[in-house]
This record gives sequence, C-alpha cells and structure tokens, in this order.
Amino acid sequence: QVQLVESGGGLVQAGGSLILSCAASGRTFSSYAMGWFRQAPGKEREYVAAISWSGGTTDYADSVKGRFTISRDNDKNTVYLQMNSLKPEDTAVYYCAATYYSPTTEVYDYDYWGQGTQVTVSS
Repeated sequence: QVQLVESGGGLVQAGGSLILSCAASGRTFSSYAMGWFRQAPGKEREYVAAISWSGGTTDYADSVKGRFTISRDNDKNTVYLQMNSLKPEDTAVYYCAATYYSPTTEVYDYDYWGQGTQVTVSS
C-alpha cells in the first residue's frame, strides 16, 4: 500500500511558477509509475503528466507540454511537478497518483491517490 501527500499549491499570478511535491510512504515507491492529475470546479479530473518508475519515461498532456515538468527522486520517495508560465486555466486541485502499470493517462488505471493541493492562478 502507498500513501500519497501533496504539497506546494497556492495562489500565483499568471506567468508565475510553482513546484508541487508528492511524498509517498512505503518502501516500494520505486515500483510505481506516478501521475499528476487535476480537477477544476464542475469539471472531470484530467490527466496532466506521468513518469515511469525509473524516471526514464515521461509524458504530458498537450495543454501543459513545454510548461510543466514531472520528475521523481526515488531515494526521497517523492515526485515533483514543476509548473512554469502558469495560466488562469491551470487553476484546479492537483492530485498525484500511483500505478503498477506503465505511465498511463487514464484515471482508472491508478491505484492510489493523494488528497490534492489547490493551485489558483490569477489573471
């Protein structure tokens, strides 16, 4: 079992940056691919980015490609999401998730979820 705790959210102006962190408990963190998702009010949860267990493979939604970077440190049991050039449409609750599968864009493929961290981008 893996428990995930996100942090780093907050209020930022458009064009600014934030770094989200997701700390995982358990000794098998390096066995999981990790993903970031987000959910805006009244909208479905959507895929943002994913990274393989080794960190060697990453993937991004088209909406964040070139602005966001996912990374992980298996020694620290932590996955990160560096968010640059933030836009008001990036406003959402951001969730990290873990899956035994290869990095995937599908919500239902992920086995474990954090509680989320709010990101608000003002115009």
